[in-house]
Amino acid sequence: MRPLRACAIVLPLLGVAACAMPPAAPSVSLPNDAFVGAGDETRSAIFSTAAAFSSPSVLANQPAEAARAVAQLEYLAVEIPTGPRWVGVSPNVTTALVAARNEARAALGIAPNAPPQAVIDQLYQASRALRAGDRAAAERSLSPTVFQGGGASTLSRLAALPPMPQANQAAVLAQFELWRLDRENNDSGGGPGGGGGGGGYL
Repeated sequence: MRPLRACAIVLPLLGVAACAMPPAAPSVSLPNDAFVGAGDETRSAIFSTAAAFSSPSVLANQPAEAARAVAQLEYLAVEIPTGPRWVGVSPNVTTALVAARNEARAALGIAPNAPPQAVIDQLYQASRALRAGDRAAAERSLSPTVFQGGGASTLSRLAALPPMPQANQAAVLAQFELWRLDRENNDSGGGPGGGGGGGGYL
C-alpha cells in the first residue's frame, strides 16, 4: 500500500510543477524574400531595421517598405531575446527591442496579444501586394483580428508612420551589439551569426 500512497502524493505534486512551468517562447521566422542571397536573416534584419528607422523620412509614404520594417522589428523582438544563438546579447538590447515592438504595435493598431508570426506574415503579404500594385489584396491580407483598425486603416498608418524613437534606438543598439559580438568572437575564433551584414532595407 505504501507505494500507492507515495504515487498518490507525488503525482499531484508533479502536476503542480508542470502547471507552474512558464509557457514556451514563441518561435518566429522571416520569409525567404526578407533578405537577398544566402545571408543570415537575423543579421540582415538588424541592419535593415536600423536603416529603416534611422529617420522618419526613410519610410514616409512608403507603406510597402514600412510594412517590412515593422515585420522585421517584430521578428527581432522575439528572436534576439529567445534565440539560442544570441544568449550573449546585452539585456539592454532585449528590453529596447520589446519596447520598440510595443511602440510599433501601438502605432499600427496591432492587437497586443497578436501572435508575432501572424504579424510578420501578414505584413509581408501586404508588402508584396503593394509592390505588385494591388492595394485591395494588401488590405485583405491584414486581418482585423491582428490589425484592429482593418486593412485600409493599417495601410494608411503604414504610409504615415509617426516618429518612432524607441524603434530607432533599439535597432541601433542591436546593430552595435552585433558588432561587439563579432569582435569578441573573431578574437576567440567563432561568431554568433557568421556572414556579412549589409545595409539598407528590403
